[in-house]
This record gives sequence, structure tokens and C-alpha cells, in this order.
Amino acid sequence: MKKAIISRLLHLQSPPFLKPHYYRDRSLFAARNGRFLSTGSEKVDGSSKLEEAERVEFTPPKEKLLVLGGNGFVGSHICIEALAHGLDVSSLSRSGKSSLHDPWANDIVWHQGDLLSPDSLGNAMNGVTSVISCVGGFGSNSYMYDINGTANINAIRAASEQGVKRFVYISAADFGLVNYLLKGYYAGKRSTETELLDKFLHGGVILRPGFIHGTRRVGSLHLPLSIIGAPLEMVLRHAKLLTHLPLIGPLLIPPVNVTSVAKVAVRAAVDPAFPSGVVDVYGILQHSQRNPA
Repeated sequence: MKKAIISRLLHLQSPPFLKPHYYRDRSLFAARNGRFLSTGSEKVDGSSKLEEAERVEFTPPKEKLLVLGGNGFVGSHICIEALAHGLDVSSLSRSGKSSLHDPWANDIVWHQGDLLSPDSLGNAMNGVTSVISCVGGFGSNSYMYDINGTANINAIRAASEQGVKRFVYISAADFGLVNYLLKGYYAGKRSTETELLDKFLHGGVILRPGFIHGTRRVGSLHLPLSIIGAPLEMVLRHAKLLTHLPLIGPLLIPPVNVTSVAKVAVRAAVDPAFPSGVVDVYGILQHSQRNPA
């Protein structure tokens, strides 16, 4: 009777997952327990012992971000923000390598290419997981449509074909009457937005800032745009109702700092939880104040 009780207690104290018939392959047993053990029975000091193999650390690959127009005012700030997040960053523009001599520029892979010539985009898109486009400009209506529309549409299509996961486009807020004065500019922007939402339904983000302020370099000059932009941003960010006024309302859209635009753009490019679609000025201001998860 006592032997039967002792035998039963020993059976209960041995958890099922240690029983030999559960894992005949000792390597499978080791994998289930989160470590790798040798399957040999080498004797050390007269006793057999399983040797624990060295654990191999797995480091996931970095997100690879391509910034279109990374040597411009907004693009350079996006590059800086992306590097601060530890991303692998490359940039493509017609001029290639940035003329800036700041240390961060040495950490960017610079590509030279023309978005109006889709064949020049292939190499820059290789291995890229997300794209941010800051490409745009002013001029004649036909030129503005090409640079704000056609160029970006080409980039969106190339990114889609290469399997890029997310695409962020820096567009522009509607300014009412100003839109009619810059028809080519806004027609190009809106065509790009339509293409983006079509090709990247679940990974396309459109940022629509108004006037972007900060310190802008023009050659050797440093233009302190925030002297005007910062006070206006502080006043107008809390006066959203004024933007509904007839005619002048859209002109009262608050400016936004270039650092805020860069912060939100990078987050939108790498965070799969960031909602797709259009983000207006107020959304940019709101997202820029949130701490990253």
C-alpha cells in the first residue's frame, strides 16, 4: 500500500512536459523551453550533463525610409527626425547629395534622379519600407502640375510596384481664393492625393499643413520664418471657427513649425497604427504633441 502511494506521488510531481514520450527529440524539448541544449551525453567528472549552447540574439532589420526631396527645407528636417529614430535613411532629388555641410548629411544615402523620369527611381526604391515625399514647387501652371502632380504620381506608382508598405505625402491646406490663383499647384497636389489613396488605401497618409515656418536656408542666408509664423500659430491654432468665415476664413489657417511636420511625417511613415487618409493642420499640431508609443 505504501509503495503504491509513493509511486503515485512521484508521478504527480513530474510535470507532463518532462516525460520522455512527450519529446523524444531533445532539441524540440529545448526549443519549447526557450533555449538550445546539446543532445549528446558527454561525461564530465563522471556524470552526464546537457550543455547549454550560446543564445543567439536576433536583431530585427531597421526600417528603411526614402525621403523624396530630402535636401529641401522640409525634407532636411524629416531626414534629421528619421535619423534620430534610428532609421536607415536615403534621399532622392534632382541635385543628388545635399549641399548642406551639417554632420547629419553624412548619414544619409543620397540618390540623384528625376521623378518625371520613372526609370530613374528603381535603385532608390530597392529595399525601401516607407517613403515620404516633400516634392513640390511653383512656376507656370503646367510646371506646377508636373512637379506637384506628375512627379509624385510616378513616385507613388513606383513605390507600389516595389512593395513599399507606407507612403506619406506632404501636401498643402486649402486657402480658398489662393487655390484659384495657383491652379496648377493645387490641381497637381489633389491629383497626387487621389493616386495615393488609390494605391495605398491602408498605408497612405496625406499631411496638409498651411504656412510652414522655421529657419530656412537660401544659399548662405538663414531666413527666420518663425518670427512671423510662431506668433500666428499660437494665436490661430485656437481659432478654428474663424476659418469658416466667407472669403477670408481659409487665410486664417494657423502656420505650423517645420519640426512638427517632420515629427508627424516620420511617425506616419513607420507606425502601422497611424491612421491612413488626410491629416489637416490641426491634426498635425495634435499628433506632434503626442509622445511616441
